[in-house]
Amino acid sequence: MTSQQRGYIFAILAFVVFASQDAISRHLAESYHPLMITFIRFWPFAAFAIFIAARAPGGLKGALRTKHPILQVLRGLLLVTQIATAMAAFSQAGLIKSQAIFASSPLLVALLAVPLLGEKVGWRRVVAIFVGLVGVLIILNPTGGFDHTLILPLINAVQMAAYSIATRIVGRDEQASTSFFYLGVVGWLFTSAIGPFYLTPVQGPDWVWFGIVSVTSIISHYLLIMAYNRLDATQIQPISYFQLVWASMLGVVIFSEVLHWNVLAGSMIVVGAGLFTIWREAIRRREATQGFR
Repeated sequence: MTSQQRGYIFAILAFVVFASQDAISRHLAESYHPLMITFIRFWPFAAFAIFIAARAPGGLKGALRTKHPILQVLRGLLLVTQIATAMAAFSQAGLIKSQAIFASSPLLVALLAVPLLGEKVGWRRVVAIFVGLVGVLIILNPTGGFDHTLILPLINAVQMAAYSIATRIVGRDEQASTSFFYLGVVGWLFTSAIGPFYLTPVQGPDWVWFGIVSVTSIISHYLLIMAYNRLDATQIQPISYFQLVWASMLGVVIFSEVLHWNVLAGSMIVVGAGLFTIWREAIRRREATQGFR
């Protein structure tokens, strides 16, 4: 098996674990505040981030050095709020609808990359972004009466896009271990400051689910790191849509959610537009490295 093939396996497993983790979070969010769940999750995640940074070249001292301290802190805060918002969205809108709208995040990244990163977007990607946003409108189904539970998934998609933009900016100058270190530590400090105010007694069996969701938060990121060690981001991004498929299956089987026609049709449009956008971006980067314009 080649290194690239292993990378694809790691990526698929990562997004399966992410989707499974979302299902557990949806279950816990029915009984506990999302900030409490996030608070408990970030303790092992922060320990894992520190462990990774300590083993990287330069160790913890090297991980602490950053050219973008404000952006690194912002990334940590965005991740925390995005996780909490996602859990709230799962409990209100369900896994299927939430993940369908989350899938529009790469399109928002392509849209925001123009003013924030100074990237040029050709007419093909502009059309793809427009088509993808039409897909989001189909999911929202405004003609049938706007579903207010979908506000949180929309907010989450914007948060994910902002996080991706910030990650691209710091990625130009920072080691991956530095970004991962700040992600874990900033998130841990923030949740430790506000999380205790949302603590409530945990029912006996739920401690098992809290333990599983904490462990999977480490496993999923470890698998993703292993995938990024073997594949480019443009190779991994299309696989991320597998999370939507797996989460939808879990939503139907475990939570008896209904896959409505508009959500299915809109999701297919959003995913198609997203894949086209990723493909065009890969072409643009390849041409740039070869000296084309």
